[in-house]
Order: sequence, then C-alpha cells, then structure tokens
Amino acid sequence: MKERRIGIRELKSQLSRCVRDVKRGATILVTERGRPVARIAREAPSRAARIDMLRNAGSIQWSGRRLNSTRPIARLRGKRTIAEIVVENRE
Repeated sequence: MKERRIGIRELKSQLSRCVRDVKRGATILVTERGRPVARIAREAPSRAARIDMLRNAGSIQWSGRRLNSTRPIARLRGKRTIAEIVVENRE
C-alpha cells in the first residue's frame, strides 16, 4: 500500500479507520500545518522486517553485507572508565 498523508485534526476524527489501514499494511504520514511530524506504521515483528521497511521508505540504503570490524581508535590507560573521563572533562 502507498503511504498516505493525513493532518492531525483528520487523524483525530478518523483514528479507528487509520489504525485499521495500518493493520492492513499501510503507512500514514501525519502532518501539522502541512509539515510531516510523525509516521504511523505497522509493528515490525523482526529486525529484518524493520530493515526492509526502512529500505522501502528510502530512509536507508544497505547492500546486505556485514560491516568490517575496525580497531579501536583509542585505548584507556589506568583504571578509570570512559564515563568518569567524560564527566571530568565536562566540569
């Protein structure tokens, strides 16, 4: 199904119908004064389904290959944690 645009006021008055459409697989883009503010989509049962949904919406591009592991950029010396160092630098 195609993504449908709907204003907040219309969504309030047609919420049951919109939820029924989403259950059937539709995606609804909610707008406020013509500007997108939210997207209502069916709950994805798995990670693969969520990735497919994002890919179909054009939000991501992925070849499906695993990413190469990289070496850490920095290593800690001593017994302090990264969180402690960050807090110290904020003060």
